[in-house]
Amino acid sequence: MSEIVAAVTGGVIGVVAMLLLIGIGAYILRKRFCFSRQYEEFFDQVPPTQNKVIAVDKDSLGANSKDAGMKHVPFIVPPKFRGRDWIGLGNGERIQDDSEPYIAPDFLPRSSFCSLGAYVVGSINPALYKFPEVNEETDFPEGNIGRIWFAVEYELETERLVVSLMKVRNLQFGSDSCNPFLKIHLLPDERRHLQSKTKRKTVNPQFDETFVFQVSGKTIHQRTLRFSVYHVDKIKKHHLLGQVLFPLKNESLTDDENMVIWRDLELENLEPPSEYGNIQFSLSYNDYLGRLTVVVLRAKGIQFLEEHGVISSAFVKVSFMNHNKLIKCKKTASICGTSNPVYNETFSFKVEHTGLDTASLSLAVFQNAQGDKSYLLGRVVVGPYMYTRGRELEHWNEMLNRPKDLVKRWHSLCINT
Repeated sequence: MSEIVAAVTGGVIGVVAMLLLIGIGAYILRKRFCFSRQYEEFFDQVPPTQNKVIAVDKDSLGANSKDAGMKHVPFIVPPKFRGRDWIGLGNGERIQDDSEPYIAPDFLPRSSFCSLGAYVVGSINPALYKFPEVNEETDFPEGNIGRIWFAVEYELETERLVVSLMKVRNLQFGSDSCNPFLKIHLLPDERRHLQSKTKRKTVNPQFDETFVFQVSGKTIHQRTLRFSVYHVDKIKKHHLLGQVLFPLKNESLTDDENMVIWRDLELENLEPPSEYGNIQFSLSYNDYLGRLTVVVLRAKGIQFLEEHGVISSAFVKVSFMNHNKLIKCKKTASICGTSNPVYNETFSFKVEHTGLDTASLSLAVFQNAQGDKSYLLGRVVVGPYMYTRGRELEHWNEMLNRPKDLVKRWHSLCINT
């Protein structure tokens, strides 16, 4: 008898459990179905409209803002909700047309360089600037490779150096398919630069752009602007067409006259005068032969130490290093009696392509003294591993991007490298 009761009880419990599971499943399915229907009905009520945005005037918002110190972000209404009458267009609000570009708020940065102290502002109105009266667009000297027009102004209150780039004329490219653009450096900072827009198929580009460098008033007259004009080809390689150096040392930068300045481009890679002198050399790497070639061309402005030796003579020692370890060292002949020696000597070093990531070249200028002594007058290091600055690293990378070509540049000598 007890077995029958147990069997009946078990059956009742099983039926109850099954009914409970069925009820729970039906409730879950009903919830999902109802929520889905509500979601679809909600969006079905919104008629399809053209893409419009509503921009709220930040001036009108400022009057009613609880916190006057906060900057206001333009309010954008999603397109699907524009047809719903839940917001009134009053107090300066308006619907922006499809053809009208969206205008970013004034407080947003215009360039990724903004946080670094240099950024692109935008276009300018040339009519606001005073151009020289002479016809400088047609009177080009023989051998001219281009001319650039620009204006420079320094704002003392905000410590901003404003550079207005007007135009470039008479670029010597050989055809009308030149695609020029400019890079602007504020030397001695080589790591950052501002870049203009690229103009297509012209040797007389008109830019009308403004750039800003954030720089202290205490150091502004120690800086030099460098304008570099490049052509970009079909495979996005950059070819230097000419450069201009504009030292700010003796310039009146706070005048409100907006006077336009013009300068002729120089074909040679320039380097601002250094306290210890400058050196010019070429680099080349042959991937097939695994050979790094250095051509020491010349130096200028060498500062000899008068107390050492009776004859001023200098030589260049070229050292190839890997992981800060000296691998090989070579030197030029000594040139006497001049602070602008010309060497034109070539040196080669054996190095595999995989070793270029940890390699470096040191070119040091030494002065001969009595006996076998010599004194360091300055040096420069190029390569990705050791004490390289922006220009030295750029020279090295350009050598790698132009295999088998001799890449020539000037560099400033330093003592502390």
